[in-house]
Amino acid sequence: MMLKLFNTLSGEKEIFTPLEDNKVKMYVCGVTVYDYCHIGHARSSIVFDTIRRYLKYKGFDVTFVKNFTDVDDKIIKRANEENKSINEITDFFIKAHDEDMDKLNILRPDYTPRATEYIDGMIKLCEKLIEKGFAYESNGDVYFKVRSFKDYGKLSKRDLDDLLAGARVDVNEIKEDPLDFALWKRSKEGEPGWNSPWGRGRPGWHIECSVMSAEILGIPFDIHGGGKDLIFPHHENEIAQSEAAEGKEFARYWIHNGFVNINKEKMSKSLGNFFTIRDVLKEVDPEVLRFFLLTTHYRSPLDFSFDNLLEAENALERIYTTIDELDSAVFNNKKPVQKAKIDEIIDRFRKDFVESMDDDFNTASAISNIFELIKEVNLLLSEKLNSEDLNYLKVRFEEVKSIIRDVLGILTKTPSEWFKMNLSIDEGELQKLIEEREIARRNKDFAKADAIRNELKSKGVELLDTPAGTKFRARRLRGG
Repeated sequence: MMLKLFNTLSGEKEIFTPLEDNKVKMYVCGVTVYDYCHIGHARSSIVFDTIRRYLKYKGFDVTFVKNFTDVDDKIIKRANEENKSINEITDFFIKAHDEDMDKLNILRPDYTPRATEYIDGMIKLCEKLIEKGFAYESNGDVYFKVRSFKDYGKLSKRDLDDLLAGARVDVNEIKEDPLDFALWKRSKEGEPGWNSPWGRGRPGWHIECSVMSAEILGIPFDIHGGGKDLIFPHHENEIAQSEAAEGKEFARYWIHNGFVNINKEKMSKSLGNFFTIRDVLKEVDPEVLRFFLLTTHYRSPLDFSFDNLLEAENALERIYTTIDELDSAVFNNKKPVQKAKIDEIIDRFRKDFVESMDDDFNTASAISNIFELIKEVNLLLSEKLNSEDLNYLKVRFEEVKSIIRDVLGILTKTPSEWFKMNLSIDEGELQKLIEEREIARRNKDFAKADAIRNELKSKGVELLDTPAGTKFRARRLRGG
């Protein structure tokens, strides 16, 4: 099956054909660095990280660019409020962003351009658009003439008349047309600025991504991505200014991820339901958040709640439990050879997993495939395998784990690491109690052994007696 992706530009699923054999050039709009990243940023980052990972798994050489917007009204406001320089604010939040992304097992981009590093290119693009009649200068600002670009609205499927009906006419009325948007803005007193042919100023938001993507990847490039909120006006304006200037296609495929809602309401600071990545990671492991954000198809809205997050933790725990069971499984050499059955189960999973991901990166379906496999493996383990088959299953299951790790970025822990995660008592104290129980069992003091087991169970720790000794699984205490 060939990889199909939903292209916002055409409004359809299309077979993915890179512009250059085996090479994929990909640009994703990054964050404006004035605050900590929230879970909407986490979703977008994990979606495009997974798309990048899957393209690499398919054998493509992927060049991945994700920018930082480091000049913006919100950044200026925060710098003024905290009496800090703009660079202090942006450097601090870029570092915080990178720390959050690392925790979520998001691969670092190949390029992370900052808007302020590309000002010369932005000025040149403004000049080119003025020269070609697509833009004009007015009172130190430069505006793009929306009506001059005949394809305006092709991404968002918006009509100019509808846009005009909803357009806000600027009070200063320095624009020729309310639809026109800023390419360059004159700097006010106390604002950052760069010298330009139109006086001191700074770039508009939309021009930044056009210039950074073109300078690093060249145009056209294969994939441009971002959240659905960027379709209009940001991505629509990028297309207009880039294609007007260059007279050719800007990007071939446009991919947009859906919103994150909080308890079925739109996330917003004003509603008091705004969660940063750091807020969430105080409650759950980063792998749980990553897994949860992949359980819904990337284009669908995702309803975030801590109950949903704990359901995801339980689901991920089921996978780790099976891995743990497989690691400590006991063989039975009287059992017939099951090698062909093992191959059938693993090969079917690999085929189904690829089909799911080939269908517009359907991680929700791919995760269902994982649980089908887990069910089959649990059945095999319950039947007990001979030693040869058990070892063969372990080898083939490692293949599966490797694929899941490489593509979805989960199952990065050992079962032991996973089950320590929710340990509510000191590990040293736990080991001491396990040893006490072992001595009690040897002395046939089963009442004491059971008392220790029950005490630990009340603290969310399950003990398992295996041929290799006693091990534990710590689980989150619900409602405690």
